Amino acid sequence: MGTLRQPTRRERQREETYDEIVAVSRQLLAEGAELSLRAVAGRMGVTPPALYRYVANYQELVDLVAFEIDKAATGRFRAAADELPEDDYAGRLLMSTTEFRQWALANPREFGLVFANPVADANCIRREMLTLASSGHLLTGQMRALWQHNHHPIPAVDELPPAVRDAVTDPVIPAETEGLQPDERGLIWVYMQGWTALYGVVALEVFGHMDPRVIESGEMFIDTIRNFVPRVGLAEDWPRLEAMVRARLADSSGR
Repeated sequence: MGTLRQPTRRERQREETYDEIVAVSRQLLAEGAELSLRAVAGRMGVTPPALYRYVANYQELVDLVAFEIDKAATGRFRAAADELPEDDYAGRLLMSTTEFRQWALANPREFGLVFANPVADANCIRREMLTLASSGHLLTGQMRALWQHNHHPIPAVDELPPAVRDAVTDPVIPAETEGLQPDERGLIWVYMQGWTALYGVVALEVFGHMDPRVIESGEMFIDTIRNFVPRVGLAEDWPRLEAMVRARLADSSGR
């Protein structure tokens, strides 16, 4: 059996520099300061040209930082799900989505950096990085586990509009699609519908495009989830799930 190659000192230093770039960028975001190569370099005590050895331009900086933010936040969403038994597929999905909402409200600039920048663009380096870890894989993995458990109906692929058929056949979204059979790919359309509902309400809340009283109460978020759960076969379970969501919202707001 072979042994894993230990990273060289140069490789360790390079990884440490990437970690510092991400940490400094997140500090700038938290402080409300401008995120730029010049600002990051200045905070690190190096010149902008020195930073170009690690990130060639602003878009690469955004992609690097957004990936690491999403990776860290995904750990938080997973931890919320892990408070419940492994076989509570519905509860785990809703705890993760609720924690997603709470994280977004508490970290609006990080949310914006991750989710207001396109990943479908071929120039986005995150398209490859997202195959490793992301909130999209976590949430769609939970949706897939739920579907495998309760076998709720999914659209027939040949009944979808042509553009949607192409999208579910060859998806460019971070989602759990490996192993899905051709006749099961209607599930990817359900992924997309769920994400549209979740992202839509959370983005409106985060960016303040809603009555502050409604945002504070969480009622629009709850209503959005309520309207989607029948789509994934959870209508009868909604009273239990709603109580869990409300408890999580109340617990988070009191932290």
